[in-house]
Amino acid sequence: MLKELVGKEKVTGVKQSSRAVRSGLAREVFLANDADPALTAPLLEQCRQKEIPVCQDYSMRQLGQAAGIQVGAAVVAVLDNL
Repeated sequence: MLKELVGKEKVTGVKQSSRAVRSGLAREVFLANDADPALTAPLLEQCRQKEIPVCQDYSMRQLGQAAGIQVGAAVVAVLDNL
């Protein structure tokens, strides 16, 4: 399991993660290496502009399991502790 996601405040999915990046709440973003690039490319660019670290080392299945959901996740964003 991804130790980086265990016990952390996080959101899953492209829309929620993109919203977290835009609002400055995302500390790190995990993009699945087998997700559709048409979905993840805009978020990747958004992260680069905001200088948010991006990890692309895991599959959708691995990210979904680490996030505690029953399906694969294209994106998981770890949120800053407020």
